[in-house]
Amino acid sequence: MNLDLLIPKNIVIESLTAAVLFVYVMGVVMATKYVYHALTSRGQPHNVAVYYNRKIIHIFAGGVVALLVPFTFTSPTIPFILALVLALTTYIPHRTGKLMYWFQVKENMYEVNFCLMWGISLLILWLIFGRPEIAIIPPALMAFGDAVTGIVRNALFKRRTKHWIGNVAMAAVSIPMGFAYAGLVGAFTGAVASVIERFEFNPIDDNVLISLTSTIILIIAKAMGVI
Repeated sequence: MNLDLLIPKNIVIESLTAAVLFVYVMGVVMATKYVYHALTSRGQPHNVAVYYNRKIIHIFAGGVVALLVPFTFTSPTIPFILALVLALTTYIPHRTGKLMYWFQVKENMYEVNFCLMWGISLLILWLIFGRPEIAIIPPALMAFGDAVTGIVRNALFKRRTKHWIGNVAMAAVSIPMGFAYAGLVGAFTGAVASVIERFEFNPIDDNVLISLTSTIILIIAKAMGVI
């Protein structure tokens, strides 16, 4: 591992960048409150509005920030800390019982898993590869690919389900995305992640499985010398 990469080249600027991104993420979260009320006022059930919001947050918070990482950070340390802060921010409402009702549910804390796996996978791969564009693949697949599955299934079935049509939709996004960042290995990673998304074993959800599987595939590919 390239442990020297743990030290950012400009801690002050990158810390300020992380603070701005934190405000941006929380802005996205708060904006979805209005989306929730807009949807429910038009007759959408509570669970449908909540699930749409979770996927909106996936894309515009987790996904957008992941894509910005290679251009804004020189080390995985500060993005990792940012992910931990966001994990804590989403965990506290579960702990206190004061859920952000427009996107959180009592049944699970999968949004906390999302934040944790976003940061952990990025940290590990950046240290191993020394390349942030490879490190953001699992977070991007988790953010964009998994979001598409949820949007498609929610639109079709109006409930949380693991129907295969969502996996097809995820593959349509994840395979090209993986290819763009890591060629054929990335495309293969996206394809496998699209299959793995269908499984979950509470509290181990698809966020954990997608990021974990993607990270392992990329590490194996590096060990084999194909990436």
